[in-house]
Amino acid sequence: MSDVHIDVSLATQQLYLYRRSDEGVRLLCQFPVSTARNGAGELEGSFCTPRGVHRIAQKIGEDAPLFAVFKAREATGEIWTSQLDAAEPGRDWILSRILWLDGLEPGKNQGGEVDSHARYIYIHGTNEEDKIGTPVSHGCIRMRNADVVTLFDQVAVDTRVNIRED
Repeated sequence: MSDVHIDVSLATQQLYLYRRSDEGVRLLCQFPVSTARNGAGELEGSFCTPRGVHRIAQKIGEDAPLFAVFKAREATGEIWTSQLDAAEPGRDWILSRILWLDGLEPGKNQGGEVDSHARYIYIHGTNEEDKIGTPVSHGCIRMRNADVVTLFDQVAVDTRVNIRED
């Protein structure tokens, strides 16, 4: 029996990938992340990172090049550059890969005004790699582009993701 799962700590701005097997739980890798500037929270429109147990509902961007640009979960055909960034200042760039999360706790992160999936909460690459480790996102979990590609290749749809404050 083997089970891969993700644990995200808002306090340390770290993502941990674990594998549970008959021999116990083993840390496979650890990555720095950037979660919401507004902190933890589940309400739609809060721009907070939702807490609790989630699952990867969809993996988007397999085989896309590093720094591929996504808009509405579709590759635009663009590759992010600083020139592209300068042409669209303030854009929340979603790059390289998307792991779209679905909350599994009704009333906490699933359904109504607290639905993580309906809020489009992702784990994704960012143009602001220099800010990784600091909470600056609009609610998503941002990663360095090479790191999100590595993570993407090691997880499957339905992989559990626990987002916690500690």
